Amino acid sequence: MTRILGISGSLRRGSFNTSLLRAAAEFMPSGSELAIATIENIPLYNGDVELQGIPPAVSDLKKQIIDAKGLLLCTPEYNNSVPGVLKNTIDWLTRPPADIKIVFAGRPVAIMGASPGGFGTALSQNAWLPILRTLQTRPWFGGRMMVSRAGSVFDANGALTDEAIKKQLQQFVQGFVQFVNEH
Repeated sequence: MTRILGISGSLRRGSFNTSLLRAAAEFMPSGSELAIATIENIPLYNGDVELQGIPPAVSDLKKQIIDAKGLLLCTPEYNNSVPGVLKNTIDWLTRPPADIKIVFAGRPVAIMGASPGGFGTALSQNAWLPILRTLQTRPWFGGRMMVSRAGSVFDANGALTDEAIKKQLQQFVQGFVQFVNEH
């Protein structure tokens, strides 16, 4: 079983990005699954807190990533860049620094995102690339999934309703799973 861990970079209850991850889970190919983790309980990074020990929510998320064959980040775009809560999570996951190799090095990673704006998280996705390089991940560049005008493609319950986006999402997750299985 190919297990991919998905993380939404939004804490909002009605998050388009969390909805996009849930939709992606429905399109996973046979023999694979997408587990969706939460970053809701990750505290703001503080070196003084780190000295007292890694918070349990961080340790739990590290274990989930380590146990998965690949990582799917679903990123909003805030002020033309990465969302602070997701970057904060990544910062915690690199503590202590020796854990970078265990959690991230060589790990296949794909990025997708949804935005109410017209550019569909293109700038956020690009801003993640130097971070992923620093973490020594293996980014997948075989597809792009940028959902623009997200308010018009999800219904009030967060279900994806746009057939063209559904098809694109299915191709995206299938391509990423294939990449993960080949490496």
